Amino acid sequence: MVWLIAGAAIVGIVLRPWKVPEAVWASLGAGATLGFSLISWPDALAAIRAGTDVYLFLTGMMLLAELARREGLFAWTAALATKSAGGSPRRLFLLIYAVGTVVTVFLSNDATAVVLTPAVYAATKEAGAPPLPYLFVCAFIANAASFVLPISNPANLVVYGSAMPPLGGWLLQFAPASAAAILVTYAALRCTQRARLGPPIAREVAVPALGGGGRVAAAAIAATAVLLSLSSAFGQPLGLPTFLAGAAAWFAILLLRRSPPWGALRDISWSVLPLVAALFVLVRAIETTGAFAPLAQQLGAHGAAVSPLRAAAAGSVAAFSANLINNLPVALIVAHLLRAAHASSRIAGALLIGVDLGPNLSVTGSLATILWLLALRREGVEVSARRFLWLGAIVMPLSLAAALGCFLLFA
Repeated sequence: MVWLIAGAAIVGIVLRPWKVPEAVWASLGAGATLGFSLISWPDALAAIRAGTDVYLFLTGMMLLAELARREGLFAWTAALATKSAGGSPRRLFLLIYAVGTVVTVFLSNDATAVVLTPAVYAATKEAGAPPLPYLFVCAFIANAASFVLPISNPANLVVYGSAMPPLGGWLLQFAPASAAAILVTYAALRCTQRARLGPPIAREVAVPALGGGGRVAAAAIAATAVLLSLSSAFGQPLGLPTFLAGAAAWFAILLLRRSPPWGALRDISWSVLPLVAALFVLVRAIETTGAFAPLAQQLGAHGAAVSPLRAAAAGSVAAFSANLINNLPVALIVAHLLRAAHASSRIAGALLIGVDLGPNLSVTGSLATILWLLALRREGVEVSARRFLWLGAIVMPLSLAAALGCFLLFA
């Protein structure tokens, strides 16, 4: 029963039948496990409480990203990049990739998908450039750069939880692999999109003025990056500082405008929070079936002496699994397995890379990619699952192999 309910919920999340939101399917699944007494209320509440740091992190990041969007920071950045391209579509491609990398690293992959995508569409449209190659950048860099820092992807918080490595240890582990993923993803995208970049684009593009609110949002993002880097360096949870930074930015803009920016609160995708909470409950219900015990035993069987080939295989399985059931449930499963197995840092890192980078294969691989697809639809742009899969089948395996190779070589 647990597996049937969880499977049905995951199918609903990925396929969204009748356009019912993902959070509804996840909540129905979690509610069914409680309704059929497959999990106790205390266990369900404990599972929900376990995600508190993730909820705070997501809330703070979504608030920062929405304030930046509303105050024109992202539109200003995208227009500035377009003007700086000097009429060269190839230079614009590189600049947007660089902007996407910075946004992902310091604001998370969901911010790149939700906020940068419409800004890039508007900027390329004004420049007379075919938007799709540049929009693909937003989707792929959102996952490729999502393990540069712990804050770059909410899945990182899920996988490591309270065992999050300090910032110095994180960078030592993942910096080479992150660089490899970013560079190889760029090379693969650039190669596959070269024929679509087209003729020269407009040299003169109107750059909107960045008002006081935009400067406040930029300062808040910079301050948040510093605050989270310090929190990570001292091994402190990242959720509360992120939430406080978002709240401080909201109040600063309130004081600047002399009126509450309620619109920023209304436009946030709050459904992400019950989605994540319900997934915590579903994974806890699966845990009660004992299904994870054999997997945990396999992961912990070789201790710290696990071979590079075995670690690479584990990361690859996580990467492809993310495309079957979405990477957030996979991250929750991986987190449980790591705790139960007391697995080595080599296995943990390889699994994290698979969870973060694997979703570049398909549109259903991660929440960020699903949000990117929805952002495109709002702009009237349609990208079929088959077209994304064709591109992802080239980009993802190459970047995954490069990232895992660098991680296992240098970690």
